[in-house]
Amino acid sequence: MLPRLRTALLALGLVVLGLPSVHAQIIRLTLEQMVDRSDGAVVGRIVDRRVTHLEDTKDGPDLFFTTLVVEGEDLGRGDARTIEVSFPGGFVDEDTGVWNSEAPSAEDQRLGNRVVVFWKERADMGGGFAGNALYASHGGLFRTFEDRWGREVVLGRGKGYAIDHNRRLTQLRGEYEPLRKETERKRREKEQERRDR
Repeated sequence: MLPRLRTALLALGLVVLGLPSVHAQIIRLTLEQMVDRSDGAVVGRIVDRRVTHLEDTKDGPDLFFTTLVVEGEDLGRGDARTIEVSFPGGFVDEDTGVWNSEAPSAEDQRLGNRVVVFWKERADMGGGFAGNALYASHGGLFRTFEDRWGREVVLGRGKGYAIDHNRRLTQLRGEYEPLRKETERKRREKEQERRDR
């Protein structure tokens, strides 16, 4: 009981302090905004899940990060791709960890699930933990299912989410790729402008 109480109090303290690794920020995103703000997206199967426990960091003690390994392909180009995406929170065992209200549900992050994930590379998600952050935490992961005709469908999450309603994967790919190309074009232009100064 004491380890759980200690963990709960620590999580509450971190939220009150407003540390970037646990600070909840609710944002509404269209698909275009999600593509513009993220570094990429992959559709694939969750093949591994692990929790990292950082005991003592510059941001305080006992930070936890869950990492999902998704094996599949780039959402737009279709190239084979395996990506690791991480988010704050998780438990290394029954008594050691931190629950994070912004994390994907246990059902969403189950091994074997087919998912679409959006990520953004971060040099420090908190406590010096670096990697590909699941963009918008639970808002960056969308499960898929196969309909009765054998087509893969991406589950929409409702108004305010980048994928707000169910879409066939082929339709989502068709929407995603032009947005990704436009985002990459804008980034190249900005980079060129910086060089020209």
